[in-house]
Amino acid sequence: MIPTREVLPLSSNAESAGVRKTALNAAHRELGARMVDFNGWEMPVEYPANAAAKHPGGLVAEHLIVRSSVGLFDVSHMGDIRLHGPQALEAVQHMTMNDAAHLAVGQAQYSALLYPTGTFVDDVLVHRLGENDYLLVINAGTREKDLNWVRGAARNFDCIVEDLSDQYTQIAIQGPNGWRTLQKLTGADLSKVKFYWFTHGTVCGLPNTLIARTGYTAEDGFEIYIPSDETTSTRVWKQLLGAGEEFGILPCGLGARNTLRLEGALSLYGHEISDTITPWEARLDRFLKMDKGEFIGHSALVNQKQRGLKTILVGLEAIERGIPRDGYNVTDPEGRHIGYVTSGSPAPFLKKNIALAYVPLEHSAEGTELGVECRSLHVKCKVVPTPFYKRPRPAPAAGSAALPDPAPAAGSAALPDPAPAAGSAALPDPAPAAGSAALPETKHPQ
Repeated sequence: MIPTREVLPLSSNAESAGVRKTALNAAHRELGARMVDFNGWEMPVEYPANAAAKHPGGLVAEHLIVRSSVGLFDVSHMGDIRLHGPQALEAVQHMTMNDAAHLAVGQAQYSALLYPTGTFVDDVLVHRLGENDYLLVINAGTREKDLNWVRGAARNFDCIVEDLSDQYTQIAIQGPNGWRTLQKLTGADLSKVKFYWFTHGTVCGLPNTLIARTGYTAEDGFEIYIPSDETTSTRVWKQLLGAGEEFGILPCGLGARNTLRLEGALSLYGHEISDTITPWEARLDRFLKMDKGEFIGHSALVNQKQRGLKTILVGLEAIERGIPRDGYNVTDPEGRHIGYVTSGSPAPFLKKNIALAYVPLEHSAEGTELGVECRSLHVKCKVVPTPFYKRPRPAPAAGSAALPDPAPAAGSAALPDPAPAAGSAALPDPAPAAGSAALPETKHPQ
């Protein structure tokens, strides 16, 4: 039997002691956002309607505008760890499950930090900023844990570990019109930036800003990093809203971010991945490069593969009235508890009630009917393929290239090299490898 999992909800008390604020906090409040405590950060969960501007409001409107046009997110609570020095690559290879040796300068990949048990410390994005220079972008709720773990894992390598988490404001411009919105404010040619690549350019008058084609919404989009002072951050936020006005842009909160990533079946730490779950079980083995050589967790994963899996992550779709929610029990047709829901909600774009859940391997085949205990209701569900939503591949305009397909992400993007604040140093621009272009073309992330 699989034990039930308690998934803690967001706290609506955003004024609790010790809660941190991003540089855009006042801008969110000016827009009337409903603020919540999310992993120790006061963040907007949704924004109200704006009658004067004829803008709809709420989670569903925010979700749908990202699917159809463009939405704007403050994701400055994410963490950033830089590793640089003669053995930076060796350190990254030792502590992550993907193969960073395949990254070109200016390229990023989805990966994870693992314990010796093969379970997750956190999922991350790894970016190659330059020769022997890498950046790990980590989740907000695991900042301190991840930093301490990375420092310990890198201690035997000749490299420097730096925590750069508070130096930047990260803004995500997501949706099919995201590139059109951002293109108005930058001289960088965004059509040349492929998914999971990044470049530098002037954005809103800020030179040397890093612009990454990444996101956590299962849509095309960009994330930019700018100096973290309130004045600069607010100015850029408002300029982006202005630039997207013709496309119906909306500011979007954590609520829409969660439903968007769920439709795309993107993992969230503490839900689909944790310190008790392995990449095999989470169906993230396409990013697990067992043949690259030894890394932390490698031996445990070899052993688990040889023994065989007992549980695995599946997608569920309700076929009766009811909403599977985080932490609800999953049952077999006889009503026995066999698993638990990790994430579940209505899917605004798909107009279905969906969930991700861990179940025994023998109950994981597509089409299998299972039950979910939704409070007093027993709701019948079926196992379905994931992701639930795949972004349609648009037909390219005459003379232009099609937009790239998205790939799973850790919810963040690469660190920029913005103009430094007085007295601070900026990160160097990544230099191209000898004989290569500054931003070479590539296939999708490994």
